[in-house]
Amino acid sequence: VQLQASGGGLVQPGGSPKLSCAASGRALSSYGMGWFRQAPGKDREFVAFISWNGGSTYYADSVKGRVTISRENPKNTVYLQMDNLKPEDTAVYYCAVNQWPRSISNYQSERAYNYWGQGTLVTVSS
Repeated sequence: VQLQASGGGLVQPGGSPKLSCAASGRALSSYGMGWFRQAPGKDREFVAFISWNGGSTYYADSVKGRVTISRENPKNTVYLQMDNLKPEDTAVYYCAVNQWPRSISNYQSERAYNYWGQGTLVTVSS
């Protein structure tokens, strides 16, 4: 499985970029997908999760209300719509595939994921 994240770049505070994560090599319609981020000098942290069928979504408290995760299974793609970005949202954003089909267990843990994208950098600055 290969994951290609895109949509990052330089964004002004308050901006609303939309990240995409396109998968190839396997249909992901049976797997939950997550977004994580790693800010400079910090550990990677959970941002959002969407279940295999899109029926359940979960968010980190730090982004709740400002971020929306969605997916298009026919396109094998997951999205992260981010709104009202702040400088502290500056990070490399990674998408990942949950390793267990139709599971929503431990979605906040990196250990629940077995495939990761290369990351896309979002820099929030004026």
